[in-house]
Amino acid sequence: MFQALQRAADEGAKNPLLPAIYDIVWSLVPFTIILVLFWFVVLPRMRKVLDARAELIEGGITKAEKAQEEAAAALEQYQAQLAEGRAEAAKIREQARLDGTKILNELKEQAQVEAARVTANAQATIEAERQAAIVSLRAEVGSLAIDLASGVIGQALTDDKKATAMVDKFLADLESSDSKAAK
Repeated sequence: MFQALQRAADEGAKNPLLPAIYDIVWSLVPFTIILVLFWFVVLPRMRKVLDARAELIEGGITKAEKAQEEAAAALEQYQAQLAEGRAEAAKIREQARLDGTKILNELKEQAQVEAARVTANAQATIEAERQAAIVSLRAEVGSLAIDLASGVIGQALTDDKKATAMVDKFLADLESSDSKAAK
């Protein structure tokens, strides 16, 4: 290149686009100084700044990954607790259902016992009233039979033994006729 410049200078033809050699040399000196300063001063500082930024970004990424892992762990723990809560709720519902069935069965059993007791009391009362009615009926039928027999015979039956025997015979005949009619 220098030879082309030298030839052009020798020929005496001046090219307006090509500067003179002294201009090129004096332009190279500041360019070299600026290049050395840039290479040894500016570039190391820029590398430090870029390295610090890279470390900051990598730290942020690491923190984000750690936070994401913690969030995933918390989500798993939440889902496990939720499943455990659902299982416990189902267990409580089942226990309540069983307790309700048990209470219902106990109440039914108590109602049956109470109904049996009431029925037994009613039957005992009915039987006692029946017996009282039979006794009362026997007494009335006996007196009616004695009055009737006195009217038929024409004499008063005042002997209690005879009257009682006659009443008993009359009632026995009535009961046997009722049982024959029922058969």
